[in-house]
Amino acid sequence: MKRLVLLISLVLMISAYGWGQFEEPQITGDDFEKVKVSVGADFAMQYQVLDHYADSALIPLGTGFNLPTANLVTEAILAPGIKVNLTTYLSARHHNEAWVKGGYLIIDKLPFINSDKVDHIMDYLTLRVGDMEIDYGDAHYRRSDNGHVTSNPFVGNYIIDAFTTQIAAEVLFRSNGFLLMGAISNGTLKPALTGYSTTAGYTAYDAHKELAYYWKAGYDKQLNDDLRLRLTLSGYHSPKNHFGSLYYGDRAGSRYYLVMNRVTNNAADVDITKNHLSGNWGPGILDKDNSLMLNLYTEYKGLEFFGTYETLNGTLLSSAETKFNQYAVEGLYHFGGKDQFYGGVRYNYASNDADQSISRIQAGAGWSIVDPILIKLEYVNQKYTNFISNYGSEAGFKGVMFEAAISF
Repeated sequence: MKRLVLLISLVLMISAYGWGQFEEPQITGDDFEKVKVSVGADFAMQYQVLDHYADSALIPLGTGFNLPTANLVTEAILAPGIKVNLTTYLSARHHNEAWVKGGYLIIDKLPFINSDKVDHIMDYLTLRVGDMEIDYGDAHYRRSDNGHVTSNPFVGNYIIDAFTTQIAAEVLFRSNGFLLMGAISNGTLKPALTGYSTTAGYTAYDAHKELAYYWKAGYDKQLNDDLRLRLTLSGYHSPKNHFGSLYYGDRAGSRYYLVMNRVTNNAADVDITKNHLSGNWGPGILDKDNSLMLNLYTEYKGLEFFGTYETLNGTLLSSAETKFNQYAVEGLYHFGGKDQFYGGVRYNYASNDADQSISRIQAGAGWSIVDPILIKLEYVNQKYTNFISNYGSEAGFKGVMFEAAISF
């Protein structure tokens, strides 16, 4: 606890503003004239200089460029207060070919219902429905998403990465800083009607029996010219699913390529599409999942802090129970005439009920050359504790990552 308090104090002292975007603001629709389509894109490329070590045999790691990744984002305003989004991964570590991440509809107004009462209600409500990145917790707003990395001041994401796309419907209420969101989803990024295994044979899956429910409650307000405060608590509850994907939903892959890959004398050892979440950790696919995430974000006269505490209790597909906990604290300091430079630090710690743990320190710096162009430099040091059967008594990786990105 003393170490956590010290780290939080350190981060608060060196932090600044810049990454405070969460839910999209409401679309008023006042200026709507006709359907408007916009096309954007995200590009990212890294140069990796990492070393890894363990008491077991690991593959040798070279230094060089990782696979460049890219997203294509298409949006359209269809009617006053109604927008559609479609995001495509053009190239990703896990899937080198183009494929759709997801698409969704945002409804902030109901222009097809001529009612002043309905219009007044919609002043406070936002509806979002589709196959989409679900809004569980606030940490997913500060992560890299394939080619889109400008929302993450560092290169790597969190050790336990609560991120998935699912078929879902969300209702968000916002008023005077208070927010409350309730949602329902199919609980998985891989919807299926029937499954097959050599042991169980064929199994029919019924979507109405595998529904997941998630929510968020919080407060987010600019209290005065100098101080902004955001505090949220989120929950995700999935009683049963054939492929619960909250902690196995990143189809793009981690930024730390091939780290901690063990020697098995197989071509898969060096295939970047295999073990695409290298450097991450978590329960994987869950049959049952009850998770909570607490997030705190503050800005004061340019000082910024973001903290995460997360706990999950679940059941693996093998029916074994599992528990994980995670916390992270981070902050940044911007400087320069237009605050175009920044430096920052993130500390991340995760553990499970088997007395295993991983700690990671990321120290980074960046330069926003112009608004759409960002370059980053990160030092990362990650250590594994009690992964005896995997790596022996001592294991980890460390080194430097350089990343360049364009988003427009």
